[in-house]
This record gives sequence, structure tokens and C-alpha cells, in this order.
Amino acid sequence: MDSFWSPPIFILERVNEQKSNLEYIVVTHNGTFNASLPFQVTLTCSLMILKFPFDTQTCNMSIASFLYPVTDLSMKVKRTPAEMLVSSQSFFLTDGEWKFTNLSINEYMEEIDDGEFPVITYMISMKRRPTLYILNLILPTCALYLLDMAVLFGPSSLEEKISFQISIILGSSMLAVILNNMLPTSSNEPPIIVLFFLGTLLLMIMAVLDTFFLLHHQHKSLRLGKAFRTVQQGMHTEPPMTTSQAMKHPTKKTQEKVQQTKLYWKTPEQDPVLTVLEKVLLYSHFFLSLFFFAVISIKWSS
Repeated sequence: MDSFWSPPIFILERVNEQKSNLEYIVVTHNGTFNASLPFQVTLTCSLMILKFPFDTQTCNMSIASFLYPVTDLSMKVKRTPAEMLVSSQSFFLTDGEWKFTNLSINEYMEEIDDGEFPVITYMISMKRRPTLYILNLILPTCALYLLDMAVLFGPSSLEEKISFQISIILGSSMLAVILNNMLPTSSNEPPIIVLFFLGTLLLMIMAVLDTFFLLHHQHKSLRLGKAFRTVQQGMHTEPPMTTSQAMKHPTKKTQEKVQQTKLYWKTPEQDPVLTVLEKVLLYSHFFLSLFFFAVISIKWSS
């Protein structure tokens, strides 16, 4: 092999390579020969993980020889892209994280210092298999959020709801830590799955704040009820009146106290303001959640 001249070939995206010590050469009867040198190469590839884990990546491998212009060296592809695609699929591992989808070839001339040099670029397309991430991250997060909604609409007391909701938020935070360890760091904009986790966490926090607000209103109603109970007890301390006097000459103060007691002396469960406020907050949170998940689904599918 060393007895024959061969042009130096460069792989532009190469980071590291491992060449084989075995060199294969086939000499034909007319004096031509074919040389094969297998080697394993590590390439740099810019990742676009906006739709992670439903993303498709395309990595380029450019082969060129910038020491000899096109007038001295001609580089051609021996097989068609379809033939290379079939051959590559037979050698590509099928049980890994990536699924080999396509292989295309682009031949062009690179102009450098008034000279043209041949370049061949192989564009390799791979699609990520999302099953692992769906089972470990997305489905558990959706399950926790459904549990949070069930607690929010459940018949439990407000104090119990807050306790359950905080526990669910802690579980969602653990999944966010797992996502941080799995997610690639090469990205120009936040992936959709990060927005999904962040939005879900914010919705859970909003549910806790809604429950705190309802609990505050409930305690306020309790304090108001105690105040009117004091007013009602004060009514019984007035000088007693005969039945005929009470029916004919009720004092104005007594009438006002009786009317206020009828209007405001209610338990928190009977407070119509609290009931309406709770329904408004719950259904607003429900429709906001539907809108958020619809937007995330559209972004992932587009």
C-alpha cells in the first residue's frame, strides 16, 4: 500500500478517529487497483432539541482534499444514495436510542483562493426513539397533574387539599431533576419538554394559591360568624318585654340585629360567596390547563 500514491483525504467534522491496521487492496489485470481502509470516526454534530424527545437530527460528514484542485483530483461516489442507504441500514444498530432514517449525498466544489476543490458531503438523518422518555418523564408528570386536579375538585377540606398538593409538587420536582440529567445541553432555545414541565409546575403552584385564597376566605367567614354570634348573644341581654310590647313596639336596634343575623349568620359551607368563588377558580384552572396542554401538543406535533 505504501508503494502507491494516494491523495490525503480530510473529514471536516472529525473530532477523533480510529484507523484499522489492516489495509485491503485489489489489483486488476489492467493495472488499476482498489484500496480500502476501514476506520471509525467521531464527528461533531449540532443538535436541534426543540422537540426533544420527538426530535430528528441530521449530521453531516464532509470528505475533501484541499491539497489538489479539481483539475488534478476527481472525487466521485461509487454507489448511489439508495444503495448506500440499504447498506447502512444493515450495519446500523437497531436497538439503540436512535433510528436510522435517511442518507443523502451532496457533491459540490469549494472555491478557495481562485481554485475549486471537490467536496462530498454525506447527510445522515436519525430519529430519536421517545419511548423511554415518555414512560419515565411525560406520563408520570401527566399522572401527577391529573392527581392534582382530582385533589383540587375533590370533597376534602381545604387544609387536606393543600397538604396533598404540596406533596404532588415535590414529586414533580424530582421528575424535573431526572429531566435535567437526561436533557442534552446543546440548544439555542429551551426545548418544548422544558416548557411542558415548567408550565405544569406553575399550574400546580397556582392550584395551591387558589386553595390558600379559598382557605383565607373561609377563615374570614368564620371570624365574621363569631362576630355575629356575639351580636346575637347581646340581643338576649336587653331588658325583657312583654309579649304584647315586643309585638307592638319592637325597637329599631332589635330589628336591625335580627335582620343582620338572618343575612350573615351562616356556616362556611352555606356561604354562597365562597361556593361561587370556589367554582370560578376551579373551572378557570381547568380550562387554563386544557389550553396549556393543547398548545404543548400542537408544538410537539408541528
